[in-house]
Amino acid sequence: MSAPNDDLSVDVLIVGAGPTGLFAGYYAGFRGLTMAIVDSLPEPGGQVTAMYPEKMIYDVGGFPAVRGRDLIKGLVEQVAPWNPVYLLGRKAERLISTGSGLDVVLDGGQVVHAGAVLITAGIGEFTPRPLPAGDGWLGRGMVHFVPSLAAHAGQDVIVVGGGDSAFDWVLALHPVASSVTLVHRRTKFRAAESIVREARELGVRIITDAEVTELRGNGALTEVVVHAKGGEPVVLPAQTVVAALGFTADLGPIENWGLKIDRRSIAVDSTMATGRDRVYAAGDVAAYPGKVKLIATGFGEAATAINNIAVALDPEAHLFPGHSSGG
Repeated sequence: MSAPNDDLSVDVLIVGAGPTGLFAGYYAGFRGLTMAIVDSLPEPGGQVTAMYPEKMIYDVGGFPAVRGRDLIKGLVEQVAPWNPVYLLGRKAERLISTGSGLDVVLDGGQVVHAGAVLITAGIGEFTPRPLPAGDGWLGRGMVHFVPSLAAHAGQDVIVVGGGDSAFDWVLALHPVASSVTLVHRRTKFRAAESIVREARELGVRIITDAEVTELRGNGALTEVVVHAKGGEPVVLPAQTVVAALGFTADLGPIENWGLKIDRRSIAVDSTMATGRDRVYAAGDVAAYPGKVKLIATGFGEAATAINNIAVALDPEAHLFPGHSSGG
């Protein structure tokens, strides 16, 4: 870990510490490149850590199912031997081309001198959509994400929302919470029919065409008021409200880096190179015809990007790295 204001020199600066960025860090180390990983979030894992650490993920090769937090733990352990420099809780603000590479200026003024930059920023910086009745309750009983299921053991939990993430939290919390109730302001759900059916079969209380209109408690949350259309307000016990109302996202300062961007995605070629020299992109943030946004896809794109970066930094290097297995 570097001091917050010490300039830093690395072969590759990876912008984004989600699954793709962490795997890119491993691959950079495997290719003998030094690297730093910057992310605006305070810990590695990106969207997985922030939004669904307890969710089971089914599209990673070799794992029939893997919990989000366990996948990130494994990726952090995989890159660890290569000594990545983590710059967490920091934003990459400006990108400046130099004669020998790129300078990235972080918030606070720290400069990272890099031979190349790999952007693995996923959907960019995301901001949860607010629950109007929850104003002032964040951290006092209202949350947007559930980093630890155990923290809600024995609680009465209200989940607000009708999308996949709302039902993911319902299903994850059901075995540990005293009660789980879902409140949705419409009668139809955006979530997949299969997980809605699973929640109903578990006997989860689902209140539709309704809104949480008030949170109450003396310091800490104790109850909420739910108002269904055409009915009288109902007071429910609650120690936690999960506001799973979706989020807004943007690429932040990256949008001003002179890249070809369309709908929060950066255009790349088959080497994962952008239109700017020595700037590459991989994972959900990268776009090309036929792209499929999966974690598994991001892993392959990270390897492609790093191998091409290795050649860009040293034309004598081989594109094909050899196999990364032992033996």
